[in-house]
Amino acid sequence: MGEESLKRRKGEDKGREDRQSIQSHEPQTMNLQKQVGLISGICMIVGTIIGSGIFVSPKSVLANVEAVGPCLTIWAACGVLATLGALCFAELGTMITKSGGEYPYLMEAFGPIPAFLFSWTSLLVTKPSSFAIICLSFAEYASAPFYPGCDPPQAVIKCLAAAAIVVITIVNSLSVKLASYLQNFLTAAKMIIVTIIIVSGIVLLAQGKTDNFKDSFKGSKISVSSISLAFYNGLWAYDGCLTAFNWFTLSLNLPLSIIIGIPLVTVCYVLINVSYFTVMTSTELLQSQAVAVTFGDRVLYPASWIVPLFVVFSTLGSANGTCFTAGRLVYVAGREGHVLKILSYISVKHLTPAPAIIFYGAIAIIYVIPGDINSLINYFSFAVWIFYGLTVLALIVMRFTRKELKRPIRVPIIIPVIVTLVSIVLVLAPIISAPELPYLYCTLFILSGLIVYALFVHLKFRWAQKISKPITMHLQMLLEVVPEEDVPE
Repeated sequence: MGEESLKRRKGEDKGREDRQSIQSHEPQTMNLQKQVGLISGICMIVGTIIGSGIFVSPKSVLANVEAVGPCLTIWAACGVLATLGALCFAELGTMITKSGGEYPYLMEAFGPIPAFLFSWTSLLVTKPSSFAIICLSFAEYASAPFYPGCDPPQAVIKCLAAAAIVVITIVNSLSVKLASYLQNFLTAAKMIIVTIIIVSGIVLLAQGKTDNFKDSFKGSKISVSSISLAFYNGLWAYDGCLTAFNWFTLSLNLPLSIIIGIPLVTVCYVLINVSYFTVMTSTELLQSQAVAVTFGDRVLYPASWIVPLFVVFSTLGSANGTCFTAGRLVYVAGREGHVLKILSYISVKHLTPAPAIIFYGAIAIIYVIPGDINSLINYFSFAVWIFYGLTVLALIVMRFTRKELKRPIRVPIIIPVIVTLVSIVLVLAPIISAPELPYLYCTLFILSGLIVYALFVHLKFRWAQKISKPITMHLQMLLEVVPEEDVPE
C-alpha cells in the first residue's frame, strides 16, 4: 500500500513537471504539443493576418473602386466577412476538435476525395505560395534601404526570402513555445508601426487634413465585377483569419481569440487606410510604389526608416504564424496517409511536427526561386476561396447530417449561407471579369489530384509503398522523430 502511494505521488510530481500529461495518473504519451494560451492565440491571429497585405492591398482595392469612400467601405466589409467566416470556423473547430484546419471538416462532411483535393492543393500550392509571398515581401522591404534610388537585385531578394524561410522553419521545428514567444514579440513590433501610422493619421485629421475625404464617393466605379475584385484584394490582407484555427482545439480560447483578434485587425485596417488618405490623394496612392514608405517619407521624415524596419517585423510575424499553422496541415495529411507517413511523425525531443514543417519550408523555397509576388498571387490565390466556401458549406451540410455532434459554439444558419454565397462570387468574379489562363491551370492542377488519389490513396500501389518505407526509416533516424501515440481514454 505504501509503495503504491509513493508511486502515485511520483506520478503526480511528474505530471506537474510535464505539461503533456493530461492527468497525473495517465502515462506520458508522444503527442503533438499544443501549448497556446489565450494571449498567444490572439497574437497568433493578429500576427497571421497583419502582414504584408495591409501595405500592398490598399492600392489594389482603390484601383478597383477608384474613390476613397467605397475603398474604406470595402475594407470594413472585408472585416465583417472575415469575422463571419471565423465564427463559422469556430463552430467547426469546437465541433470537430482535430488538427488540420479545413481537412477534417471536409472529411466529415463530404468524405475523403474533397478532403484530399484540399490537402493536395494546400500542400503544394496555396500554403507554400502564401509563405513564399510573405517572405518575398519581407525581403523587398529588408533590402530596400541598402539600394536607395533603385530596385534591389532579384538575387538578393530571393536569397533573403529563402533565409527567412529557413530561420522560421527551424524555430517552429524546435519549439512550440519558442515559436509562440517569437510571435508575441513580432506582433508587438508590428502593432508599434500600426500604432504610429494610425496616431499620425489621427493627428493630421485633427490638424484639418481632410481635403481628400470631401466628396469621397465622387468618381467611384461601382459594379458587381469591380466590387468583387476589390473584395478579392482586400480579403487577401485578411488571409489567415480562417486558417489560423488549425492549431486551436480548445473551445474556451477559440471564441475569445476571434472576438478580440479579428475586430482589432479590422479597426486597424480601416484606420490605416484613413491615415494613408490624409497625406495622399487617390491618384498619389495609386502611383506610389510602396504606400507605407510613401506615408513615412511624408510624415515621419527624417525618421522614415522606421517604416520599412517595422514592416519587416510585420511580414516576419505573418510568415511565422503561417508556418506554425500550415506545418500542422502537412502533419495531418501525413497522418491520414495522403503524403509520406514520415510527415505525420513528431520530434522526440521537441514534440513538434518537425518533418511536416521542414517539408513545408522546402516547398516554399521552391516557389521563391522562380516566382515573384504578383505572379504567385495571380496564379494561385483564388483557389483559397474555393475551399473556404466548400468548408463553410460543410458546416451547413453537417447541421443536417451530423446532428449528434456537440456544438459548444452554434452560429445562426444565415451566417454560413452568406459566407458560402460570397465565396462563390469571389471565385467566379475574376474568371468572368478578367479571364486568364492561370485560373484554368490552377483548376486543372486541383483536378489532377483526383488521379493522384486514385493511384496512391485508393488503389495503394505497392511499388510506391516499397519506395517510401526505406525513405521513412532513414529520415526517422536522421530527424529523431516517431509516430504520434494515441492518448488512452
